[in-house]
This record gives sequence, structure tokens and C-alpha cells, in this order.
Amino acid sequence: MAPITGKAKVERLRPAAAERLDLAVRPRRNRKAEWSRRIAAENVLTVDDLVWPVFVCDGENKREAIPSMPGVERHSVDEIVRVAEYAVKLKIPALAIFPNTRRELRDERGSEALNPDNLACRALRAIKKEFPGLGLVADVALDPYTSHGHDGVIAGDRVLNDESVAILVDQALVLTEAGADVVAPSDMMDGRVGAIRKGLDEHGFVDTQILSYAAKYASAFYGPFRDAVGTNATLTGDKRTYQMDYANGDEALREAALDVEQGADMLMVKPGLPYLDIVWRVKEAFGLPTLVYQVSGEYASIMAAAQNGWIDGDKAMIETLTGFKRAGADAILTYFAPRVAEKLTKL
Repeated sequence: MAPITGKAKVERLRPAAAERLDLAVRPRRNRKAEWSRRIAAENVLTVDDLVWPVFVCDGENKREAIPSMPGVERHSVDEIVRVAEYAVKLKIPALAIFPNTRRELRDERGSEALNPDNLACRALRAIKKEFPGLGLVADVALDPYTSHGHDGVIAGDRVLNDESVAILVDQALVLTEAGADVVAPSDMMDGRVGAIRKGLDEHGFVDTQILSYAAKYASAFYGPFRDAVGTNATLTGDKRTYQMDYANGDEALREAALDVEQGADMLMVKPGLPYLDIVWRVKEAFGLPTLVYQVSGEYASIMAAAQNGWIDGDKAMIETLTGFKRAGADAILTYFAPRVAEKLTKL
């Protein structure tokens, strides 16, 4: 028998193909229109999910561009109050404050961290006076204050754990007295959450929350942030003896468990995109409010690609932030916060 070819072959195959596609379940139906996609969405990004990290510098009426973070600036204290005003207008729940301490104020022990009139404390007081209902998160770590750029005090090439923790407790108290609602130890010293909790409670600050950087990895994505706070110029060596190895996942759960036992109210995973699995595991394991930090290198990468026309920056911004929500994050520290909030609130 001669083989069937051409149009006859197509006609003979058509019923079989149609039979194979006689589907009762078609997931694409729920994707057919925007209204339907909105109804079917499992995760929705809102302004309530945002924490806006901001940088403070000395001076008056001052705004300094950060070249490695397009669109992000350092602000003097008077200007940071205006930033806070805009955050309130956008309904962003909280700001995270990071100081750029003058080089001459930095020393081996980070003494300026304990100055109740340091840059971070002045910013906290100024904002809290004008906008008492805006949440303020204060970073607890010594790297913006040390001459060597490490998060604790050093002896030779060693970062000293217990000596550093004692200073961090005092720093947390100074920041709380200045108006911080949340202290956020980002130093990764062992035992610092418990020590800070004890110190806060003993001084009557039982309601001050601790947001622990429970899983903070030694990452290549921190460079622009270090430009912003001025530690790229001062850091000697690296931070791998105290920040986590990016090869490890189970270790993150052990770190988080210790912080929960010691009194952490919220947990942080940092950085974000390379660690979505860690966000998911931490949230599933502990059920505490879990935050993720979309760090400076992630922000800068998206901005650079967008400025070169390689990607749609706004779409990438929303996609990545929604990805954090899908991974289990309750809130996201992101430099995109005002830009996202403007879109979500139509301002």
C-alpha cells in the first residue's frame, strides 16, 4: 500500500490530535484576562510589605548621590525628615536607618556607636518627633563606626565575639533611647540577640522589638551598600569568619533557632534573590514574621540592566518583590520601596 502523504495525511491525523486535546482541565482559562489573573493570584504585593532603607549623612540641606546605587541618595538629618514625610504619604510602614559616619569619628572599637548624639541617633529623634507613628528600624552593628570596617572589635585578624556583644548591647540601648522601635542586630556575633534582649528588658524597654539578621550570608552583593555607608574604603579582609557561608542552608535554621530561643521577635534573611529557599525554610520552621533584604547589589543589578535597556526595570522590580512574597516573606527591605509604593498608591 502506498504511504499516505500531503493533505490526506494531515486530514487523517487531525481527529487523533483533536482527541488528545479534548481537555476538561485547562489552567490557561484563569489566565485569559487581567481581572481573572487578579482573582487567581496567590500572592499580592502591597505597600504594607515594604520597609525603606535610607542613608543619613552629616551636614544640612544635603543630598548626596550614590553612584553605585542609581536613584538612591544619602540625606542630612533635616532632609531625612522630609524622606520620612514622603514615606508617611506613601503609607510605607517603616524606615531602616543607616548612617555614613565621618571617617575621623571611626576608631578601632567603634566608640561613636555609643554616642547618644551620633548621626543615627539624631536622625531617629528628628523623625520620631515629627512622625511618631512611622516605624523606625535601627541597625545594630559596629561596621559604620570602626576604622577597620568590621562589625565588631578586632585583635589582629580576629573579630572578638564576646567583647563585641557587650558593645552591641550598649549600642542597642542608645538607639532605643533615641527613638528606635526596632533594633536589628546585623553583626552575626554569637549570642547577641539574647544579650540585647536582656539589656533592653533590664532598662525598661520590654516593648522594643528585635529584628534579628538570623541568616546573613557573606555575599558579593553588598558592595554598593558599603559605598553608601563608607565602609568599602575602610574594610580590611573579609567577613567570612562571622557571616554565613552561602553553601549552607541547614546552618541558617540553626542560627534562626538560636535567635528565636534568645528572644527575637522577627527574623531576617539577607541577601534576597539567591536565598529564596532560606526564606521559605525559615518561615516554615518558625512561623515568626520573616523579612528579607533585597540588598544593594540586587537593586544595582536591576537598575543597571534597566538603564541599558536590557530589561523592563519596573516589571523586574515587581516580579522580584512578588517572588519574595511567594517564598514566604512577610516584609521586604528594598531600595525600590518608594518607587513601588508610588505605583501601588497611584501617586
